[in-house]
Amino acid sequence: MKIFLGADHRGFAEKQALFTHLTNSTKDIEVIDKGAEQYDPEDDFNDCAIAVAREVLQNPGSFGILICGSAHGVCMQANRFKGIRAIVGYNPQVTKIGREHNHANILCLSADYQSSAELTAVVQTFFATQPINEPRYLNRNQRLDKETL
Repeated sequence: MKIFLGADHRGFAEKQALFTHLTNSTKDIEVIDKGAEQYDPEDDFNDCAIAVAREVLQNPGSFGILICGSAHGVCMQANRFKGIRAIVGYNPQVTKIGREHNHANILCLSADYQSSAELTAVVQTFFATQPINEPRYLNRNQRLDKETL
């Protein structure tokens, strides 16, 4: 499995720690850092979110993790891409529902409002949870890419 990881300046330290944790904890996972490559207080969350969303779309079966201050900016940017189902995983319970019901493929995390332990718990839940493939969930998720204004 491939995991694409990205963060802006506010999530940079957490991304680095998560990269190390994921790389050292599981041999079956290839973790690819999509930036920021260095701490830059002037960077924008858009860049890392676009890079991760594109990689997830180009690599079927892969996942993304994005980190910014609130998790909202990266989530909104990633969800601009058809085929991306990014969620803000602010606790394990919500994250589990996002994987089961919404078949989330990108997990967005908050550097400002989640502790390291909370981030780890949410990431573990995200990867331990399988989507529910019942018709009602499949239909809802397919509509996400069809309905436009």
